[in-house]
Amino acid sequence: MNYNELTPAQAKEEYARTLAEFEAIKAKGLKLNMARGKPSKQQLDLVSDILTVLADPADCVSDGIDARNYGELCGLPCARRYFADVLGCKPEQVFAGGSASLTLMYDLVAKGMTHGLKNSPRPWAQETGLKWLCPAPGYDRHFKITQSFGFELVTVPMTAEGPDMDAVERLVRDPKVKGIWTVPKYSNPDGVIYSAETVRRFAALRPAAPDFALVWDNAYGIHEFEGDYVPFPDILAECEKYGNADMVYEFASTSKITLPGAGISCMACSEANMAYLTALMGVQLISFDKVNQLRHVLYLKDKAHTLELMKQHAAIMGPKFRLVVDVLNREIAPRGLATWHEPKGGYFVSVNVRPGCAKRTWELCREAGVVMTDAGAAFPYGRDPQDSNLRVAPSLPPLEELEQAMAVFCVCLRLAALEQLV
Repeated sequence: MNYNELTPAQAKEEYARTLAEFEAIKAKGLKLNMARGKPSKQQLDLVSDILTVLADPADCVSDGIDARNYGELCGLPCARRYFADVLGCKPEQVFAGGSASLTLMYDLVAKGMTHGLKNSPRPWAQETGLKWLCPAPGYDRHFKITQSFGFELVTVPMTAEGPDMDAVERLVRDPKVKGIWTVPKYSNPDGVIYSAETVRRFAALRPAAPDFALVWDNAYGIHEFEGDYVPFPDILAECEKYGNADMVYEFASTSKITLPGAGISCMACSEANMAYLTALMGVQLISFDKVNQLRHVLYLKDKAHTLELMKQHAAIMGPKFRLVVDVLNREIAPRGLATWHEPKGGYFVSVNVRPGCAKRTWELCREAGVVMTDAGAAFPYGRDPQDSNLRVAPSLPPLEELEQAMAVFCVCLRLAALEQLV
């Protein structure tokens, strides 16, 4: 039954039936969560033997360096080699950090504000009218970083091949535009992999601002849950090829590989940027947790071994994503109420409902006991101009709870659409 073809009388009848379903669900007092892309307990149990990998004090020495002591601002050499192997860049281009790449991203923008980046004519705080490009739908925590520093957030539409590069190339002609957020593989939330042409155009950008920052958040670079691993280019080498070595800052972490609250992260950049930034960082810290860096290197070993571990994660994640898509295909597609992406990796399913229905669907889900990411969160300032995008995060709940949550979501989506139709 396609809701777009209902007569007014049929819409009222369907509304009454759906409202009864909704009230019956509310009476159950459910408490289900599809809000954030958290690994499940099953995934955490899979890797919890990392906690005992450093059993002998003698194991704490790597490359002649005692990880328990002061020093090594850029991280242990073995940690820098590990991330270089995963990203395909050079170890000397890698800064190994603590549990969150978001911390490193925030610090990069903060350094731009207080001191300027390497090619800045002055600290950003001494300029006015600064702007930052935000491909949307995108990652809400990215947007909040630059919003917190007073940047004007400029929306760039997403396409099936990544951000609209015609728009990006036009917007960077403005010297007030200081950077762009990107998630190049299995983008949050659409699950898009940037095409080779999109990557090339990013690498070849000619921004008017000499200190423009291409923030390349490679959060899901090895996070396939269906099909073979999809290689991605070394963005540092690509940018260098076009004379833009200092433009790009790449980030990654083990947050969804090992333990999100106790992982390691990295920033990769040109060696010139590394020298500039570490001179500033050396004032604020001696180093991040090198014991944890060593623990991860001993456990994960290298890229090949890590990809084998990711296949075990995929065995847990894959069925959850297939369940989400199957339920949407069964309950929503025939009613003509939404479209969605079917990603092969990452952590989210992006659902685009009838314009004007996203916030209402979210409110109804909350009433029925299902927590979801706020409607509009994937857009700058939390404002979705169409009020149509919702992000489903299937990873945390067990399959049985996920099936319940998706059933509630579909009823709420139907009810929101019928309210609008009636």
